[in-house]
Amino acid sequence: ITPQFCIQRSSSLYFFIADRQEGIGVCGWILVSLSFLLVLITFPISIWACIKVIREYERAVVFRLGRILSKKAKGPGMILVLPCTDTFIKVDLRTVTCKIPPQEILTRDAVTAQVDGVVNYRIHSAVSAIANVTDVHSATLLLAQTTLRNVLGTHSLSQLLAGREEIAHSIQATLNSATEQWGVKVARVEIKDIRIPVAMQRAMAAEAEAAQETKAKVVAAEGEMNASKALQKASMVLTESPAGLPLRYLQTLTAVAAQNNSTIVFPLPINIFGSLGQKSTGG
Repeated sequence: ITPQFCIQRSSSLYFFIADRQEGIGVCGWILVSLSFLLVLITFPISIWACIKVIREYERAVVFRLGRILSKKAKGPGMILVLPCTDTFIKVDLRTVTCKIPPQEILTRDAVTAQVDGVVNYRIHSAVSAIANVTDVHSATLLLAQTTLRNVLGTHSLSQLLAGREEIAHSIQATLNSATEQWGVKVARVEIKDIRIPVAMQRAMAAEAEAAQETKAKVVAAEGEMNASKALQKASMVLTESPAGLPLRYLQTLTAVAAQNNSTIVFPLPINIFGSLGQKSTGG
């Protein structure tokens, strides 16, 4: 045996022993062997205790003597567990819809508001969800509440009312960066409702009403200006034609008589008949 072979064999033996020490150890392997032997002795009765069925939307994290058996969860389908040394926890991978309770926030412009929302998330790593956090659902909900208050506190009330979509994307990105180590993926965040004090609502309503009245007055003033320009042009046309004014007067009376059935008495200048008589005599 060469010295190089002895060194390689001793090094491989060292790594094997180290791997055994980092695992369940010698006693653990003895217990696992005894459990497996017990399953063989009591077969086929023991098979009902060893086979577990995992649904399509579930994954099983298996522990062997307190240690996670594999870095990847098992399932779906049938899995085999030893009755004395193995335990497992089922993890639901379906999307969870979580309602954020109303949160009292103070906006950047010192306005108090109550904001609630909805968070949709799912677990993409069952091992991380079990090994890295005690209760993944409670932790995600509390983190969503805190993140909602922190993010909304950096915006003014007008930005909060107008930019809900951008704020929701910002909250989602913050939650994803924080819950990545828990094996949680936040799919969607929505701001459901924003409640402000009644006094603030009245002030905003008065401000909006005043703005609408200002716009209405500006539009009316522009209409009067345009109408006055049109009347000025019409008066210039009527000035050039003396007979145009009585004709326009008659058209106005015809329109009024068609709308309201009533007797209308109006003065008629005598010079109109005189001019008409002169024209007929001349003809």
